Amino acid sequence: MKTAKSNIKITNLLLVASVAVLLFGTGYKLGAYNLSAARVEKVSTSGKDMDFSMFWKVWDTVEKKYVDKKKVDKKKMYYGAIKGMVASIEDPYTFFLTPVENKQSKDGLEGKFEGIGAQLGMKENRVVVIAPLKNSPAEKAGVLAGDYILKVNNEVIAGMPLTQVVSKVRGDKGTKVHLALGRNGKEVEIDVVRDTIHVESVETKLDEKLSSCTSACDKVAYLKLNQFGDGTVDEWEQKVAEIKAKWDTGTIKGLVLDLRDNPGGYLESSVYLAGEFLEQNKLVVKQESTSYENKDYYVTRKGSLLDIPMTVLINKGSASAAEILSGALRDHNRAKLIGEKSFGKGSVQEAIDLGDGMGLHVTVAKWVLPKGEWINGTGIEPQIKVENVVPEGDTMSRENDSQLDKAVELLLK
Repeated sequence: MKTAKSNIKITNLLLVASVAVLLFGTGYKLGAYNLSAARVEKVSTSGKDMDFSMFWKVWDTVEKKYVDKKKVDKKKMYYGAIKGMVASIEDPYTFFLTPVENKQSKDGLEGKFEGIGAQLGMKENRVVVIAPLKNSPAEKAGVLAGDYILKVNNEVIAGMPLTQVVSKVRGDKGTKVHLALGRNGKEVEIDVVRDTIHVESVETKLDEKLSSCTSACDKVAYLKLNQFGDGTVDEWEQKVAEIKAKWDTGTIKGLVLDLRDNPGGYLESSVYLAGEFLEQNKLVVKQESTSYENKDYYVTRKGSLLDIPMTVLINKGSASAAEILSGALRDHNRAKLIGEKSFGKGSVQEAIDLGDGMGLHVTVAKWVLPKGEWINGTGIEPQIKVENVVPEGDTMSRENDSQLDKAVELLLK
């Protein structure tokens, strides 16, 4: 196997399976690996010899005796052995990535996926298109918000869970999926060619009224942060400039920062974004490690929205870097947290490129909030608890978003 100097990036990640948002993802493929004919029987580590003869005995036995030879794949066995070794540490955030998995992880942080680009949800126990993404294959093919998915590649999907429908619709770039859609009581058939989808990390609503108020000045800016990825800071700068212009002219009365279902991303991004709302030299997070020197992260820049009234939405899907940002804003009394208790991930990982496309994420530190709280496994409790109640068989919409209602209400008082 070829070796390469590792490229290391400190990250603060939580990898979760998000099934109700976007149809993207690629199939599981394996990179090429040629198993060396030379076998290492013993290796010296920490002054002790480890005997690998049992490993090779099991390998040979499975290879020779397993009934279905087609399933005996040396590449899969090799990757599986490494995965098992790393998994023995019993840390869910320390794991080995095959070349395909490593690429998917990086693509996710870049906001880049493969699929048709449509938000799906459930309505009255039926899978519905919430909205096609702008300029996505779904939009170009004629998929509309409110369409019900009836069939996927001529297979009726009635009664299937959303996760199963997603797995049938998503696929590799360049492949085609045939959809039968229910629209205005009629069935419409559409072919969609999957492509690479670019998803925004930051979304804003500036001209829409988030409340039932009639006054033009009773508008509140809405800023949703989906992740702390590679393009987040650049997107953030653009969106914040728009919000600042509205705030400076008195067009808006405040800001709702939505961190719900944000799985995290880069620690440094959370620190940078916190500087938009906190004064310089304010402590954002502390990092404690046995592998590296302990480090305190402070605001080092002058933010644009230091005085705008704001509320922050969190829920059980708010994790990692999202918890750093929301926790720092809470600890410095900058914003009220509204919603549900957050996920509870208080560790930091190194993302290491091993060469040949493979990767390794290793937990190297823990982080604590400015007031010393380590929320790992416990999460952050919002100051104002609000639970969204969604009718059975539906997914959340603006009409039943009580958490956002409360966040806007506080700002308009």
